Amino acid sequence: MRAVPLTVTALAAALLLTACGGGDDSGSGTDESKASGSTGSTDSTDSTGSACDLGQEVGPVNAAPAAGDSGNVTVTLTNKGAECTLNGFPTVELTADGGSATVPKDEAAEAQALTLPAQGTATFTITYVRGEDGGDKSLAVKTVKYGLPGGSADLSFPWSYGDVALKSEKVPDATVSAFQQAGD
Repeated sequence: MRAVPLTVTALAAALLLTACGGGDDSGSGTDESKASGSTGSTDSTDSTGSACDLGQEVGPVNAAPAAGDSGNVTVTLTNKGAECTLNGFPTVELTADGGSATVPKDEAAEAQALTLPAQGTATFTITYVRGEDGGDKSLAVKTVKYGLPGGSADLSFPWSYGDVALKSEKVPDATVSAFQQAGD
């Protein structure tokens, strides 16, 4: 298993703002993007009215090595501001040159209101089945777009883990977990 750090683009950071402000701390530790573009952070409020200022990091990644294998991509959100609450599931969309597909919620996961103190962290995980490269029942994913509950998928990161299998024409063989408390 390898942890592969990814940089979330500044354009993609706008999604986090739908429920909370956003920023990006890439795994490299040297590149940071903010929700209002590359110049600064923007605060907004979540469904409970609590102001949020979240940074994100993509990884660790457990990439599926071959067609038919499962993989996991974890996204960590860190609260850089005052206490705020996340509630529900993130919105996740896989995009390819020919279109996109919405990742369904993990039906076994139960959403819960998650209160994040200052510097508190939460994660969500995208679990997927790798598809056959170039296959008719695969989506050649280029980018993952995601957002907070109630918002659109505006944040993104590049996908480099192979094609994703499709259950049907627009339904990926993938799920997204609810938010989970991370750390202590």
